[in-house]
Amino acid sequence: MPRFVALAGRAGLVAAVVLVHLVPALAGEAAIAVRRGRAAGRQYRYRRIARLLAALGPTFVKAGQVLGTRRDLLAPALCDELSMLQDAVPALDARQTRRALTQAYGSEHPPEFTEIDYTPVASGSVACVHRARLAGGGAVALKLRRPGVERAMRLDLDLMRAGAGVVARVPALRNVPVVDVVAHMCDAVLHQLDFVREAENLRRLRQNLSGVPRVWVPKVYPEASRPRCIVMEFIPDLDTTAAARCTAAARRRFASSGLTAIYHMLFVDGFVHCDMHPGNLYFTERAQVVVLDAGFSVQLSEKLRRLFAEFFMNMSIGRGRHCAEIVVRSGTGLRPDADVPTFLEHMADLVERSHGLPAAQFSLMAFATEMFDLQRRYGVHAAPELIFPLLSLLVIEGTVRDLDPAVDFQEVAKPVLMKGLFGRS
Repeated sequence: MPRFVALAGRAGLVAAVVLVHLVPALAGEAAIAVRRGRAAGRQYRYRRIARLLAALGPTFVKAGQVLGTRRDLLAPALCDELSMLQDAVPALDARQTRRALTQAYGSEHPPEFTEIDYTPVASGSVACVHRARLAGGGAVALKLRRPGVERAMRLDLDLMRAGAGVVARVPALRNVPVVDVVAHMCDAVLHQLDFVREAENLRRLRQNLSGVPRVWVPKVYPEASRPRCIVMEFIPDLDTTAAARCTAAARRRFASSGLTAIYHMLFVDGFVHCDMHPGNLYFTERAQVVVLDAGFSVQLSEKLRRLFAEFFMNMSIGRGRHCAEIVVRSGTGLRPDADVPTFLEHMADLVERSHGLPAAQFSLMAFATEMFDLQRRYGVHAAPELIFPLLSLLVIEGTVRDLDPAVDFQEVAKPVLMKGLFGRS
């Protein structure tokens, strides 16, 4: 009963916030559409939807970020707005940090540490990161979960699941897998609360990427970690502007190492960090690529890993028809009105056109946007297990292009693809 009351109260608050934001948004869309056209009106509505999610709090922000990856189902302009959602949560103060430590360790002065800096060095909606020193050891980073965040997020996710069941009955959305999409979205958000899982993700990534030159994943200290706190090695002087101070040759090495790391995850191990934005990907002046925060990671099945690798291999040599058939084989199903032959024809053409482009003109984002548009248009549903890993490539593309505008994404992939397809033990 207490949970039902809390859920009902949260539902009432969410409904009020939605009304306050959505009614003016629809009126504004109509007015803008009259003055500047329907496209401008829709863009206004999408922007207001993103602002609504921000107003609803961290759970809805994270849900919006995940939904923004579903370009196979949602309008690209809406995905662009959702992808720009950012956590805007104040850092924990010293009192809240002590409370979080007590929840994690049973004491605000855990004996595992000789020093703790109560001022966070980084802050997010789920956790803050603090510098500390292990008893008898060196400097470590504590990723400490915010007090109360799990209960609040679970309430919001339960509301989203219930809402998905209602929305799925809307006639206009009858052919959209609303319930499945929301279920995958909720799972992705919940995984970011599971610090035991994230610690294991970091360990796996560190092991998997140990053979990729110049890539550094922080070591986890499991004996000092707890379900509410991950303890890992502290990497000093992380700065998003460090690459700009390096030579052009070093920047090209950064681009190659970062791209090779992603390809290794996708094609060789099938275990993929899906959130490689600049806050989780750093470049040091010692020419190392640092990968952090593995909460949003997925494990591809062996079948999907191989299909993903086969798709990119065929794409790199321009075999469009093979790529198109792989997209259909890897999907979750077809709409009742799906037109598979036309999809295959247009998808093959997209691959062949992209293969003919010079490296500097090839855009993964443009390619993926057109592919998802074809899937939407002809009723081929993509597998969420492939959408999330593809997101990791789309997120890192801009960073890699900034480092090396001439990088050839398809050429860098080939040796890793060969290992993924033919060289695994």
